[in-house]
Amino acid sequence: MTDIELARALFSDMVRVRRMEEKCAELYGEAKIRGFLHLYVGEEAVAAGSLRALTAGDAVVATYREHAHALLWGVTMKSIMAEMFGKQEGCSHGRGGSMHLFDASRRFYGGNAIVAGGLPLAVGLALADKTLGKNRLTACYFGDGAVAEGAFHESVNMAALWQLPVLFCCENNLYAMGTRLERAQSQTDLAAKASAYNLPTLSVDGMDVLACLDATQQGAKHIHADRGPFFIEFRTYRFRAHSMFDPELYRDKAEVEQWRQRDPIELFRAQCMHDGLLTAEDVTAIETATSSEVDAAVAYAESGTWERVEDLERDVYTPRTVA
Repeated sequence: MTDIELARALFSDMVRVRRMEEKCAELYGEAKIRGFLHLYVGEEAVAAGSLRALTAGDAVVATYREHAHALLWGVTMKSIMAEMFGKQEGCSHGRGGSMHLFDASRRFYGGNAIVAGGLPLAVGLALADKTLGKNRLTACYFGDGAVAEGAFHESVNMAALWQLPVLFCCENNLYAMGTRLERAQSQTDLAAKASAYNLPTLSVDGMDVLACLDATQQGAKHIHADRGPFFIEFRTYRFRAHSMFDPELYRDKAEVEQWRQRDPIELFRAQCMHDGLLTAEDVTAIETATSSEVDAAVAYAESGTWERVEDLERDVYTPRTVA
């Protein structure tokens, strides 16, 4: 892929995520999307850069703020939007909603609502791949709040002990829900915490899509060389509240505005136009194509069907036959 092709692909990826989520926020206000909704607005460079560095066959495990990861890992916007609406045409058949996007055919294993809940799953997937002799990795995304959980320490320790192909991707947006990092963790250098388990680490600017791409390429190269796990801290920031239910009383508006000045999409657009990698016509074409994709996804979701009442117990439990 040439520099121009890569620039357009990365810019398009970030725009697709941003526009899809902006539409989701609008639809939530119209009560067409219900339940919890955690938006990724502001963090697009992390998913766009890091996922671009992975290869076909790798697996992705994400948190409840996973719309970007699902979309950029190949889950169609139509199936994501249908899932948001709770329609059975959704990627989780309408049973998961925003926090539980899932597509085994893409090796996209959630959408996990429990903080740090995806980490042990990623270790298990990586163990299976290593046992089967498959040279592929599992990228596990989690927030700074997860680093305070026991599951993080157990997972990183086990991956390092057994030299498992796990790429630990910490999306440090400075807040675990409404609690700022330094108010909850005495050691705020999250890469330093991970390095205590004897694995290589990197900390990068999560608002710079090229930095995210480069760091992940380094991590993936390390893992695919059968040298064990790798940890990356992406220092980023979410522009919106923790969820649509969050009144956001815990951080100053000036802080948010200061970070908005480092909008990853606008920074990358300006850089690419300055370097001649994007033109105004390219930007317009990408925005137009994205708008059409979003409209088509919403139309697909709105025309979808609700699950039959008779199917509500399907896949909930399996009756045991007593011999």
